[in-house]
Amino acid sequence: MFKKMTKLERAWVLYDVGNSIFTMMVSTLIPIWFKSLAAESAMDSSTYLADWSYAVSAVTIIVALLGPILGAISDHKNFRKPMFTGFLLVGVATCILMGIVPDWRLYIAVFIIAKSCYQLSLVLYDSMIGDVTTPERMDVISSGGYAFGYIGSCIPFIIALAFYALGLFGYMNMKLSIALAFIVAGLWWLLVTVPLLKRYEQRNYVEQSGKAFGESMKRIGNTVAHMYRDHKNVLFFLIAFFFYIDGVYTIIDEAVAIGSALNLGDMGLLVVLLLTQVVAFAFATLFGKLSEKYDSIKLISVCILGYFAVAIFALFMHSLWQFGIMAFMVGMFQGAIQALSRSYFASIIPQESSGEYFGIYDICGKGASFVGTMLIGITVSLTGSVNIAVSTLAVLFVLGFIFLQLSVKTSKADAKQK
Repeated sequence: MFKKMTKLERAWVLYDVGNSIFTMMVSTLIPIWFKSLAAESAMDSSTYLADWSYAVSAVTIIVALLGPILGAISDHKNFRKPMFTGFLLVGVATCILMGIVPDWRLYIAVFIIAKSCYQLSLVLYDSMIGDVTTPERMDVISSGGYAFGYIGSCIPFIIALAFYALGLFGYMNMKLSIALAFIVAGLWWLLVTVPLLKRYEQRNYVEQSGKAFGESMKRIGNTVAHMYRDHKNVLFFLIAFFFYIDGVYTIIDEAVAIGSALNLGDMGLLVVLLLTQVVAFAFATLFGKLSEKYDSIKLISVCILGYFAVAIFALFMHSLWQFGIMAFMVGMFQGAIQALSRSYFASIIPQESSGEYFGIYDICGKGASFVGTMLIGITVSLTGSVNIAVSTLAVLFVLGFIFLQLSVKTSKADAKQK
């Protein structure tokens, strides 16, 4: 797949390879190290999981507010690349800084900045897909990004995990091992992105006729009104995406936090999640090939049903081997549902306004897990049960499935009228 891509397509895919290490860190070492810092303040497991969930929710609010505005601004000629570069550099710097800060409160603050910059860089990155490939190849290239992102992130993560293990087993000072792990992650994220920074040029854009901010705010309002009036299929898809991807990102972001709260071994959790990346690579590649034969909506529906099963299974999860089964099931569907959703949405929006549309898209997605993390945080606070808290995510997948079907029906109705 990689060899058949153009140089620009490969450069775009490489950003998925670069930024995926941050996703891995968010799912593994970042919450583990936060728990370690929190334990120094005598914080119990339920409070730790609730506070972590609230921090992730704070990122969602920031991205929801800024994403559409910055995405719309980036649609102006020659704006997207410098904006993307700025968020990349701040994200990398704060990623490295997380390995150094000594206090859990400061750690959460730096994490919120790092993850917000990461998510906002993805608003711009996703909107680049129309500039780097053709509409017919969007499913394949988008799937390739996630597939190679999963397998590529294993390289720096194994190095980071080795440093963590040296500290865990007493062969190195723990704080030094953590610092080195985050330095590896940050440098990988930056260096693998260099080809995209060199090759990318914005081909689809709108001409600026006034102040970029004011113009962008006006365009966002017009776009939302236009979707409500004339493109309800896009609107229903965004609502569906909001629900199902919220559940997906909650599981991804909180996997280790959930396992830790269940008192499963940290190293066992990390190894299981590393193996999950290999599973995700294989199945993202498989779904990319299936997208050439089957409708994207049908494949997305299969993934939603798979995640619904994961949420129900969480009710019965109490041991590491059960966590491994859940992680394998997540790996089967996580790359596919993200890649197919991204490419399907890109195929139904005007390319000259892709930044604006993906800004709205990322309110629903890449800002990640606002409803899901709040559900877990509130439920675990009320019940004290991690299993019940995770199982509540099933509601998000049911709602996502319902609105996805409404989007399909609306598209068919519009096609008949035309």
